[in-house]
Amino acid sequence: MSYHDTVLLEESIDLLGVKEGGVYVDVTYGGGGHSKELLSRVKDCSLFAFDQDEDALENDVSDDRLTLIHGNFSSLEKSLTLYQGVPVDGLLADLGVSGHQFDEGSRGFSIRMDEPLDMRMGKSIKRNAKDLLHHSEKEEIMKFLRENSDLRRVGVIADAIKYHQGEGRMNTTGDLVQAVKKFAERGKENKLLAQVFQAIRIEVNDEINVLKELLIQSAKVLKPGGKLVVISYHSIEDRLVKNFMRSGNFKGDVETDLFGVPNSPLKVITRKPIVPSSEELERNNRSRSAKLRVAEKI
Repeated sequence: MSYHDTVLLEESIDLLGVKEGGVYVDVTYGGGGHSKELLSRVKDCSLFAFDQDEDALENDVSDDRLTLIHGNFSSLEKSLTLYQGVPVDGLLADLGVSGHQFDEGSRGFSIRMDEPLDMRMGKSIKRNAKDLLHHSEKEEIMKFLRENSDLRRVGVIADAIKYHQGEGRMNTTGDLVQAVKKFAERGKENKLLAQVFQAIRIEVNDEINVLKELLIQSAKVLKPGGKLVVISYHSIEDRLVKNFMRSGNFKGDVETDLFGVPNSPLKVITRKPIVPSSEELERNNRSRSAKLRVAEKI
């Protein structure tokens, strides 16, 4: 089994505009698919790749052009400055959970397995999903379920989670599935479960704040003309990416100077998101929700 089927591989590297002598960043290294494709396009470049998952470090390739950094991409600007990698010609982020993380039995990302309630992207994250659910009040659970997903009836779902936790039955992903699947419409159980797991995973890993940090810092480290390429997988991420690329803020409100020129540091390249082809969807069903957006540093 491969570590991960790389999503929108050709499209993302094409739009990154890789050129000889360039400096690039892959902030979500994972199985190294995007990084390896980038390195295959040119002979002379520098590539800095980030991943906080210890398992991803085992995919390091023997290439002097690649510097693989074990860490969260919220430290992007600081780390690149340390390695004298600023400014950069292009930055790529694939925000999805890797196939390896879904399939690895101890990670707790999958609704299909009965495994420990973990959901951490890396071991440096102190609080796992079990700790989060055990130490959160109902109102706190309702808040992050609502903010991190499109779920309805978050009150009854939070009630069920706390009831099962109080009964000592909230220790594994199977316990979580049993607690909440009854609230799904018939035939849509997997959709509801995926949304619940997504909301909890986002909270455990502080993914929304980390993404905001990445977007803000990317505009600082890119050189004029440099490309920002982001692949997102759910509406919350995609909305933040779309708004920031368009306006330089997360509300999407375009502000202008006295001459009517937008204050955004970026220019949108993709007016509509690029999505996987029918061939890719047939090959990799996990790519079905992917949306690729690209902007250029002004």
